[in-house]
Amino acid sequence: MSKIKQKLNSLILKEKYANYPKNKFKFKNSLRTLTIGLTFAFINFGSIDPLASDWNQWRGNLTDGSFKGSPWPNSINESNLDKSWSTDKLGASYSGPISDGQYVFTTESTKGKESVLAYNLKDGELKWKQTWAGEMKVPFFAARNGSWIRSTPAVANGKVFVGGMRDHLLCIDAKTGKIIWEINFPKKYDTPPPDFGFASSPLVDEKYVYVQAGASFSKIEQETGTVVWRALNDNGGMYGSAFSSPTLAKINNNVLILVQTRSHLNGVNRLDGKVLWDRPIKAFRGMNILTPLAFEDGIFTSTYGGGSSFISVTKSKDEWATDIKWKNNSQGYMCSPVQYNGKAYLHLRSNRFACYDLKTGKEQWVSSKSFGKYMSLVVNGDKILALDQKGILYLIKADPEKLNILSEREIVDGESWAHLGIQGKKMMIRSLNRLYVFDWKNQQ
Repeated sequence: MSKIKQKLNSLILKEKYANYPKNKFKFKNSLRTLTIGLTFAFINFGSIDPLASDWNQWRGNLTDGSFKGSPWPNSINESNLDKSWSTDKLGASYSGPISDGQYVFTTESTKGKESVLAYNLKDGELKWKQTWAGEMKVPFFAARNGSWIRSTPAVANGKVFVGGMRDHLLCIDAKTGKIIWEINFPKKYDTPPPDFGFASSPLVDEKYVYVQAGASFSKIEQETGTVVWRALNDNGGMYGSAFSSPTLAKINNNVLILVQTRSHLNGVNRLDGKVLWDRPIKAFRGMNILTPLAFEDGIFTSTYGGGSSFISVTKSKDEWATDIKWKNNSQGYMCSPVQYNGKAYLHLRSNRFACYDLKTGKEQWVSSKSFGKYMSLVVNGDKILALDQKGILYLIKADPEKLNILSEREIVDGESWAHLGIQGKKMMIRSLNRLYVFDWKNQQ
């Protein structure tokens, strides 16, 4: 059973039985339900897939920046984390590497073109490369961050889904690199291309891919490229389209998709696209960039110019409501947070690292140490890997009392603006112009 299936079925079963009266669950009925459920699972999903991926999309297969695996050692020196291979120089990219367990996929921008490349995860052999026309220029005030490809691909069911800068979604055969289908959103819907490019990353489940493109949020059949529904329409161009990426969450025993647009945080029914609730999120020039973090029955988000807030979500019968549980002045920016034991950890716009209590909003601490302009984070138990934009990797203990750096290492040459990924005992890092794969040597 793939880990996407495990997550979705876990969420769906919890949703289905959450409101059953407890006194109905007598031992015999519970045993019967368990037997039927296990039979259903084996009939539908068969044996466990040995290539089930830990990192098949933005923020991993669990879509929240967490990795559920063997504990990491207390040091990331070369005896514990050894470079397995790296590529020759590639075109620039901000896309994070992803994997289906056999291949690792990355992107690049070259003059007038964009590409996705597949390498053997074990030895770095290039298996295929697919290229399309894709050059564009972002506005002058964002030009220092480059005009290269930004969206992190996703892989599911033998297909790679990648967003090109011109609002162009491609579905590519993961084994051969052949284009299966593609959608040119501006051409299909007569919408203006996003001035900052296709910056949001696709979300995949078992049958569908969800994207913030074409001045809307769309659900698309993976097999055929058929658009099932569109929601959250905006004007595209300069002030529409999205920076933040959608994520799956369970809120009030309901599985839904969290979608943060340039101006609002939304809960969307993944079956029919109905917007269940929405909440305005203040941000300078609509720079809602990070991916919101679901925790219990609420969501944490933080923005440039808007501060940090925790939005509680309630449901009574079919009516949804939201409220601000707490708010503070700390400003996140591009770094999507992770959580451990009810505490959120993230890199701030001030380039400091911080910890906040998700239940109360209390600032646990903000580091005196300054880091680069961006960090990507992965949490595994009480340890956080933090990849700095400067190419430095930090191993940080999730400590609510202070910044506790266990180990640090200059891990790649040059800058890295892409999200790091973890596939089993391998770490995947994309610098601006190279892809690196490292092996954990002493996992517990």
